[in-house]
Formats: sequence, C-alpha cells, structure tokens
Amino acid sequence: MRVSVAAAGLPGRYAAALFDLAQSANALDATASDMATLKAALAESADFRALVGAPQLGRDTARKAVTAVAGLLGLGDLGRNFLGVLAGNGRLSALPAIIRQFESMLNAHRGSATAEVISAHPLTAAQTAELEAKLKARTGSAMSVDLTVDPSILGGLIVRIGSEQIDSSVKTRLERLGQQMKGQ
Repeated sequence: MRVSVAAAGLPGRYAAALFDLAQSANALDATASDMATLKAALAESADFRALVGAPQLGRDTARKAVTAVAGLLGLGDLGRNFLGVLAGNGRLSALPAIIRQFESMLNAHRGSATAEVISAHPLTAAQTAELEAKLKARTGSAMSVDLTVDPSILGGLIVRIGSEQIDSSVKTRLERLGQQMKGQ
C-alpha cells in the first residue's frame, strides 16, 4: 500500500518514507512502538524537547545526541536510523509533526482512528476502554485514545477526532454560563 502525502508537506513526506520502509521491512508494529516511545519522551522530557527544537546544534552533534537518546529509549534499528537521518538533514524540529502523520497513516492502514482526549485528571484503564467503546459506536471505526491531562479544564473532557471537537469541560461550561449571565 502506497501512502498518499500530497497535502501533508515535509512531515508527511518523512512520515510516508518511514511508513514505506517499515512496511517493506515488515516492521510496522515495531516502528509504531518506536514512534509511541518518542512521542512519550517528547511529552515527558524537557531535555529531549530542547534537543529536538535546538536549531543551533550542528548536524553532527545532533546526530550523535539522538543516537545516544535512541539507545537509551531502546529504539529499534529503523527508529534509530530515522532519527539520525532527521538530525543529519536538520529536520529534528519536525519530529512531533512526523509522528502525528505516521500515526495517521498507520491508523488509515489499519482502518482505525485516534481521538485526542484532554481530561482534568488521569483516566483509569476502565474509563479509557469505555471511552474507546463509545467513540467506536459514534464513529463506526476502531478508536484509540491519545490522553493528555490538563487540570485547567477543571473536569469533563475535550475530545478531538480529526477536525471535530466535543468540549464537555467544566471550564467551557462555566465560561458559557458567565456569557449568558452578562447577556441578561
């Protein structure tokens, strides 16, 4: 399966190349795991985010640094080599967008989708499973949930599936109530 990247730009071209390599090497699952590991590292480590977003680093220095990080994260050969190529081409800053594009391509290949979910508190495994089931019933396709915790929403959830957003957060409800009260 050849992935279409006409409108995806630079991150899409890199993601498509990685997807094609992983597919031809029969390593889609391993590469997906590597991308999930990188995504988690970006979310959890300010140092890794700084490395990825540091334009002042020389390409050789960046390549050595990401090779070391890839080893610490336990990435496979394809993931490690891919990071090296990004560093060598001065494209590390595109890594978050490349990961998102890769996930979209993988979901399309598998016939599933990912919902971005923001909650005020971490969800339990049971709550996550129930949310995935409700989203599957709503959309008709398998759903995985990409959870983010943002205490500022106070309660409820914000769910994004593609361009659709469902905002049931307490913060938004309070803002709407405040606007309604001003109007009276």
